[in-house]
Amino acid sequence: MNPPSIARSAASPTRIARLALLIVAIALLAACAGAPRRSGIAPSALANEPARGPDGEIAAANDVLFRAMALVGTPYHWGGNTPAGGFDCSGLVDYIYRNATGLQLPRTSGEMADMGVRKVKRMTQLVSGDLVFFDIGGHISHVGVYVGKGRFVHAPNSGGTVRLDDIDGRYWAEHFAFGRRVLD
Repeated sequence: MNPPSIARSAASPTRIARLALLIVAIALLAACAGAPRRSGIAPSALANEPARGPDGEIAAANDVLFRAMALVGTPYHWGGNTPAGGFDCSGLVDYIYRNATGLQLPRTSGEMADMGVRKVKRMTQLVSGDLVFFDIGGHISHVGVYVGKGRFVHAPNSGGTVRLDDIDGRYWAEHFAFGRRVLD
């Protein structure tokens, strides 16, 4: 007698791996928020701030945050704008916003920087869901999504993956230009 067949789950190994990565990333964020840093770099002033979202847009900011965190580990691909094909920085940001809020953003980081939405000039004023822009080489050439506690998600470079970085780390703090509050 044959054992009854077990229905296979629709979850692919890739989907399971991304879910596991999301769970680990959330746990790391929670652990890092309360733990002192052991590197030679001074603790981030922003890491001590409570996580905040734009007034009246907390649910949308949370959707953006979770969508962004779920994409950590996705390969970088210049011109890419899907999880399957990989992402460049602006493709990642547009994908997050289209899927979390239904908003379609301009294609390039420079065009996103020129949007007519509220500008946030100082890192200490950022809230979860804000777009963060970096001036590299004299013009806006990089964008990411601020997720709170001094961290942002972005697709940094060729050969890399979507990752979570400290916005006030040496390199990023030197190149930070401003933020844009899309959810306002």
